[in-house]
Amino acid sequence: MDFGFTREEEDFRKEVLDFLADYQDLQGYFHRGDHTGAGLRDLYRALGERGWLSLSWPEEFGGAGLSPAYEFILWDEMAYARVARPPMGPGLVAKALMGHGTPDQCERFLPDLRLGRINFCLGYSEPDAGSDLASVRTQARRVSDAQYVVDGAKCWTSNAHWSDYIWLLCRTGPADSRARGLSILIVPLDHPGVSVSPIPTHDGGRLNEVRFDGVRVPAENRVGEENHGWQVAGSALAVERHVQFPPKRLRRDLQDLAAWVRDTGLDGDPVVRRTLGDLAVKVAEVEALGLALLGEIISGQPSAVPAAYHKLAGTLLTQDIARAALEFGSPEALVKGTDVEFMWRQAILETIGGGTSEMMRGLVARQAFGLER
Repeated sequence: MDFGFTREEEDFRKEVLDFLADYQDLQGYFHRGDHTGAGLRDLYRALGERGWLSLSWPEEFGGAGLSPAYEFILWDEMAYARVARPPMGPGLVAKALMGHGTPDQCERFLPDLRLGRINFCLGYSEPDAGSDLASVRTQARRVSDAQYVVDGAKCWTSNAHWSDYIWLLCRTGPADSRARGLSILIVPLDHPGVSVSPIPTHDGGRLNEVRFDGVRVPAENRVGEENHGWQVAGSALAVERHVQFPPKRLRRDLQDLAAWVRDTGLDGDPVVRRTLGDLAVKVAEVEALGLALLGEIISGQPSAVPAAYHKLAGTLLTQDIARAALEFGSPEALVKGTDVEFMWRQAILETIGGGTSEMMRGLVARQAFGLER
């Protein structure tokens, strides 16, 4: 996806490609090994030293004040190289702090986030609140003007086992208050009462359950007003969607599939060739959707619907590409541990993370077509 950018932005792409030459062995995009946590922490620090974790931050917060196109290019190339996904801290968390945090919170967290010295995970989903976040039950009781006590659990939490803080969506209002009774707390993961347990995924990776047992959190760690966490979480996610599902990952998926087809001698089959052609058209469509979303964000237009289109189309296409190897009939596609078999298992997770395909369809139905819930 190398069209539609300025000369300065393309020069930046060349810098990114030169930088990535030293990180080809990390493979942190898919988290296929236990070493990726330490490797990603080192990578993020290196990006922070270059100022690449704060490319589009406003200058008054220590950022470069550049167009979101620079972030898009960085994480699009990271995805193509399979090196890393964007960290939550310098993106979602930092931008929420800029919009809703206190001066003290910005002073405490933004410098280390900009330099990649601390890492955040997102504490949203729960055992009984996966997609319906308005029903979260993790409770933060206000025990004094200066302190909350948190009890509950989060699950399917990415990277909690090597993060420093959790960005916690919790209930501070009555049990039936839904979205009106939620708040955001920043909780150190080494606090007494916090425990992190692994949840293995079927692609060999790891998610986590994070439990809170009487965890005392200072009120100064609440971001935004009490019971206004829904607005904080929503605004933070809206500004990050252009980098969370980079389309160049799909181009790499298709290129890897085509190389595997050649290696297995299937490239002469007309059905296989037609399928690869159809997939190439779909990849181009998702790339166009990615550019359209980026354009909406740069122009300051509402991006919820374009982001949902892009996420839905892109993650479903990961499954289409991975499924093609199975449908071509090669035994290797059914052998656990091979690259093509791994891609099928991994692609299933992509349609769940960051909002399920069902949620994306519902969002489009309501906001684009005006249909009732």
